[in-house]
Amino acid sequence: MPLPTLFCAPSRGPAPLRCALWLLGLSAALGGGALAQQGVDDPAPQLGARAQRWIEDALAHEGGQPAPWPLRMQVDIGALDPRLRLAPCSRVEPYLPVGTRLWGRTRLGLRCVAGAGTWNVFLPVLVRAWGPAWVLTRDVAPGAVLGADDAAQAQVDWAGESAPVLAHPDLWVGQTAARPLRAGQALRQNMLRTQNLLPAGAPVKVLARGPGYAVTAAGQALSAGAPGQTVRVRMDSGRIVNAVVRDGSSADLALE
Repeated sequence: MPLPTLFCAPSRGPAPLRCALWLLGLSAALGGGALAQQGVDDPAPQLGARAQRWIEDALAHEGGQPAPWPLRMQVDIGALDPRLRLAPCSRVEPYLPVGTRLWGRTRLGLRCVAGAGTWNVFLPVLVRAWGPAWVLTRDVAPGAVLGADDAAQAQVDWAGESAPVLAHPDLWVGQTAARPLRAGQALRQNMLRTQNLLPAGAPVKVLARGPGYAVTAAGQALSAGAPGQTVRVRMDSGRIVNAVVRDGSSADLALE
């Protein structure tokens, strides 16, 4: 029986919150459940189908609602080595190994908790998450600045690589290619280098805010940074402070 298609929603940032919650709930459902089965001579041939049912049940408990969630989840269950022979077991418990998650190529642990002998095996699992992303329409040389016409929207497997997908144009337009990029690649976080909009040595206005006051003072950036990053600034008084970059000429005094 094929696994049904389900959905989860990405957030605006590189790490989709809805997907994280979905995976967390799925992991909890898998880790807390166990399956009682008849004492068969060798349970190995049945584990793949049973693992699929476990995941189906876990997804159903998450709601399984279709639209408007744009990510379409697809789960493929692999198979154990056919030469494997397991002792009869009346209760098999699924779990996620430490440090793994149900995203991309992963594995599901299966252990016998009530049987003639204890055993522990791992079943390969492939989780795909199909959704909209931006795909390059041309080759891009390293150091080139990406423009809005360099990519077009397409359906992409978000879980196909470990780096987060850049799902919105404002996350990549105006950014610099960190390495050679090829047409057809989906834009991901590790492909780009943020422009250092505030270069080291540039004059900068530092704004200090507090209850009922706002003071601006002049300084010089000692390190380069992009908006949202913290840089060191030497004030005209000679004092060195940390400030959060706002744009190419101003920054906010960082809270110490």
